[in-house]
Amino acid sequence: MKLSREELKGLMKNKLMKAGLNEKHADIAAEVMTWSDERGYHSHGAVRVEYYSERIAKGGITANPNFTFKETGPCSGMFDGDNGCGYAAAKEAMDIAIEMAKKNGIAVIGISNISHSGSIGYYTEMAAKNDLAAISFCQSDPMAVPPGGTEPYYGTNPISFAAPTADDRTVVFDMATTVQAWGKILDKRSRGESIPDNWAVDEKGNPVTDPNKVNALLPIAGAKGYGLMMMVDIFSGIMTGVPFGKHVSSMYHDCSKGRELGQMHIVMDPERFVGLETFKRNMSATCDELNAMPTADGYDKVYYPGERAQMRKEKAYKTGGIEIVDSIYEYLKSDDIHYNRYDHKNRFAE
Repeated sequence: MKLSREELKGLMKNKLMKAGLNEKHADIAAEVMTWSDERGYHSHGAVRVEYYSERIAKGGITANPNFTFKETGPCSGMFDGDNGCGYAAAKEAMDIAIEMAKKNGIAVIGISNISHSGSIGYYTEMAAKNDLAAISFCQSDPMAVPPGGTEPYYGTNPISFAAPTADDRTVVFDMATTVQAWGKILDKRSRGESIPDNWAVDEKGNPVTDPNKVNALLPIAGAKGYGLMMMVDIFSGIMTGVPFGKHVSSMYHDCSKGRELGQMHIVMDPERFVGLETFKRNMSATCDELNAMPTADGYDKVYYPGERAQMRKEKAYKTGGIEIVDSIYEYLKSDDIHYNRYDHKNRFAE
């Protein structure tokens, strides 16, 4: 099923509002999920709406939260999300970080007590579109087995960075510190597709290709990915005063309780360092040089981070719209708020 941007966003916003979320926050959440789907990041798009709707309806996401911000220094502050919509909290915190970085050169904003905030590349791109460079870290519930361990301790713990160029390109990098995000496996489940054998393991630690048999995810590059997971948890969990490591709340265990997740935005103004125009010019040169690099067999081009996502977006609109799984479309246009699929399930919604 292919939908226009307006139709997809409208369906998601309407469903979240039916579940009880206020219109402003429903609009922000729907916008970020549309941003994900149109770029081919379907694991963080419409596939998530039913889960959010169930949690909102059961009180696990504060429908009308009292967001608060405390400036702790000229370049730092803490944003409390009151266990409200993570999308809205992360966006508002980035708005503050952008303003602070433009004024003082750098901003470090900790975010506490929020729900899931989706594709964090959306928030770093916000900064890049304001001629700033940004990094964002976000913790998640335990899903990955550390090297030598027997049970999950850290989550997929994503990292994103973004930076502007001298032209209309924007470099946006967004990755999970597991080989793949759980949302990727969720997307494969919804499509009835298998997964590569280096994404996850079963209960005995053996590689699996059936997304329905996943017991734990694997860190990228073994011990290196494990170290990155820890870094993300330190900055977005321990630094912000929320539960950390194995103590991070389960996405599905109890949909009536707030998640208390943490996130961290770090935003820098290139003008205070090398100078904005020089920075942007060299960013464009970097992208050009990468694109012009001779390619290895089987590759057509070397892409800079975010380039292929932009290409998928452009292709979607040239070929009839954003591709959505039929069953998800049927749910979005239905009168049902949710189907009690997630509450009191394990970390993999089982």
